[in-house]
Amino acid sequence: MTDGTTPLSAQPPQGLALWLAGARPRTLPAAVAPVAAGTGAAVLADGFVWWKALLALGVSLALQVGVNYANDYSDGVRGTDDDRVGPLRLVGSGLVPAGRVKAAAIGFLALGGLLGLVLAATTSWWLLLVGVAALGAAWTYTGGPSPYGYRALGEVSVFLFFGLVAVVGTTFVQVEDITRASVLAGVGVGALACAILVANNLRDIATDVVAGKRTLAVLLGDGRTRGFYVLLVLVAVATAVALAVTETPWALLALLFTPLAVRGVRVVTSGATGPALIPVLQSTGVAELVFALGLTLGLCLA
Repeated sequence: MTDGTTPLSAQPPQGLALWLAGARPRTLPAAVAPVAAGTGAAVLADGFVWWKALLALGVSLALQVGVNYANDYSDGVRGTDDDRVGPLRLVGSGLVPAGRVKAAAIGFLALGGLLGLVLAATTSWWLLLVGVAALGAAWTYTGGPSPYGYRALGEVSVFLFFGLVAVVGTTFVQVEDITRASVLAGVGVGALACAILVANNLRDIATDVVAGKRTLAVLLGDGRTRGFYVLLVLVAVATAVALAVTETPWALLALLFTPLAVRGVRVVTSGATGPALIPVLQSTGVAELVFALGLTLGLCLA
């Protein structure tokens, strides 16, 4: 997942602040949201286990940061980030050697794998297969000889791993069952996680074309990508309504995200381009978190 919002024109941070900027902290709501929603579904099923929820949160955060560093490294060494309109990149800016960023990516992915190993050992060993798939997806998004992020599959991966897998997995490690509420919640969270990436790739269409990066936005084109963003927001609204009908009316608390989502929709449908789309990344990320927290509260109240 992408993106932070420190413009390249600003004075670059130094030391730890530089690494924090490279970790893209504004993307972390996308790691917290699925764990919150999955835990809400676990509470609904009377299976809440607090320490497993915390471990799941650790896995999600570690993988998110690891993915961010991995993307920074892979795009940087490929030259994709040489001409950016968006936030600072460690390798692309030349501020940090590529090898150090690669090591940071591997370290955080390994941490996520270790925490996931504990969850698998205390729940079910077949979860190791899910973990291996998640780690592979994290690295090969922009890394390896044939990165799928360059072949219009980034949104599919985000929907699966930061939506369905993360939400359903968080519920499963606590209740050891796949529930209807967790699946519906996973669809809603995944749709908004995808919307963040769609906004990011919409902003980068021009530079990605030059770099040979064939994202879904590049294939769809400007107009259809904007429509796709709106569709993803509507999918999230539909899942909240579906949860209200099938589980509890309290699930409608998830719709507290709509003012933030509407803000992003207005910018996207206005035809904004380049840096003008950067605020959409932040508002959509916060909207995803509000959606998940509202849904979690509703499921807990039920």
